Amino acid sequence: MNIGLVKFITAVPLAAALLTTLPAHASSCSWSAKMVEDEGGSVMMASVCGGPKGDAHLMLACFGKPVLSYDLGTAGGQLEPGISGSFTFKAGGKSVTRKLDLEAMYNYFTAELSGPADPLLALLRGKGEATVSAAKYGEASFPLKGSGAAIGKVLAECGKGSGGEED
Repeated sequence: MNIGLVKFITAVPLAAALLTTLPAHASSCSWSAKMVEDEGGSVMMASVCGGPKGDAHLMLACFGKPVLSYDLGTAGGQLEPGISGSFTFKAGGKSVTRKLDLEAMYNYFTAELSGPADPLLALLRGKGEATVSAAKYGEASFPLKGSGAAIGKVLAECGKGSGGEED
């Protein structure tokens, strides 16, 4: 099995575990980064909540490369396994569109990013607010306050002794 796939698969339970600890109301939605336990050890996770009800989440972890997860919250309902969607992220007059694949077990979308210089990470490190939209799934807004520091903490941990496996 591809070691990158193994690392990506281990991100899924981690992100799901993190979701149970995130705030459920928009007034406390701001970026944070903290170490969370994963099957392979501790990993740095950055996250923020948003959306109309504050129950949507963006999460970033690093497993060799940054992995972004997007939980639609209650607006997503129960999605069909095997689907993907084209999502547009907008902030600060910039726009980045990405294909995200559904992780059916946890009912949220994920994408492996190209690395620290990925345009989507640059957009999420901006100021103000980011919106994420898809024709089929609507739109959710997320504050960007604190995103630069939180994302920076995750990227600083990228590739640091998580699991010790080699390709």
